[in-house]
Amino acid sequence: MEDQPVLDPLGALRVPGDPATDVYLTGTVFLDIIFTGLDSAPVRGTESWARGMGSSPGGIANMATALARLGLRTTLAAAFGDDMYGDYCWDSLQTGEGIDLGLSRRVPGWHSPVTVSMAYEGERTMVSHGHRAPPPEDAVPACPPPARAAVAALGHHGHAGEETPDWIADAAASGTKIFADVGWDETGRWDPVDLEGLRHCTAFLPNAAEAMHYTRAATPHEAVRKLAELVPLAVVTLGAEGACAVDSSTGETAEVPALLVETLDPTGAGDVFVAGFVTGTLAGWPLADRLAFASLCAALSVQEFGGSLSAPGWIEIAGWWQQVKAYAGEVAVHREVLTRYAFLETLLPAGTRPWPLRRAVPTIGFRPA
Repeated sequence: MEDQPVLDPLGALRVPGDPATDVYLTGTVFLDIIFTGLDSAPVRGTESWARGMGSSPGGIANMATALARLGLRTTLAAAFGDDMYGDYCWDSLQTGEGIDLGLSRRVPGWHSPVTVSMAYEGERTMVSHGHRAPPPEDAVPACPPPARAAVAALGHHGHAGEETPDWIADAAASGTKIFADVGWDETGRWDPVDLEGLRHCTAFLPNAAEAMHYTRAATPHEAVRKLAELVPLAVVTLGAEGACAVDSSTGETAEVPALLVETLDPTGAGDVFVAGFVTGTLAGWPLADRLAFASLCAALSVQEFGGSLSAPGWIEIAGWWQQVKAYAGEVAVHREVLTRYAFLETLLPAGTRPWPLRRAVPTIGFRPA
């Protein structure tokens, strides 16, 4: 692993006999190709040139990388293509990020799923292609490993009759905290039955549109209150407006505004948000601090190319905090941010790393000089 985390957020909580895994994940790994610097959406029948391009592991790799860079011991169960894209993704995650791929597998003759993402006007449009891995179709073990937490995808994923995976109930029964997210329902049904798995979950973190569709609510704040009736902790991300949360187990509520940053590529920002929130939750932070930290991680990620390799580490977070403190007396908004993120002062590392984090590059497979 090239980049050893410089801070263990759970260091003070670890005791003999703890699970070897902090967070367990399963899902599809894509090879992401990202185009940035487009002035507008591509126009039918024309050719558009992008000013920037990056390649990185995508899909579930976004969240796995973000968790690992925050110092959590992360295990990923996934199928990897038996091609150069698969080689690149495997090496990036295992060697580059220190993610445990012991439960993952390589599939002979199966090509890696690919997503092309085009970022413009503060948003992105994606085109993906891939096929289900041949039998056994899932890389998910029948019995997931012991872990402090797991992140699971609920809802409709484009496959008729798809139900909540059995492993979620098994993991929850063993004491694993389940953090659930959800994907866009292309069928337009937004059937509440899709969320039945929430009965096994500790927290649910949809975006505003998803939350309002599933609850039939008129506003995100109404939606988060309705979701809190289904799960102990409901969090709704509000894009440029920040995030809000309701903890029905304690009655606590919180809302934080988004940080104002210049967005290069928003791909994977939601995954990075979830990783930050999981980290704060496992570390036992107050709800408002967890929301603020997750928003910060997402804000730092959109200033870099790609979903997975855009995720910040503790050194990047510490660098941002030092900059905020340096300019806090000059701009009112900086003073507000200084107050909101004061909890970082005693948490962040003072050390450095001998090299920067891996970032997305235009292509893969450069030959050694």
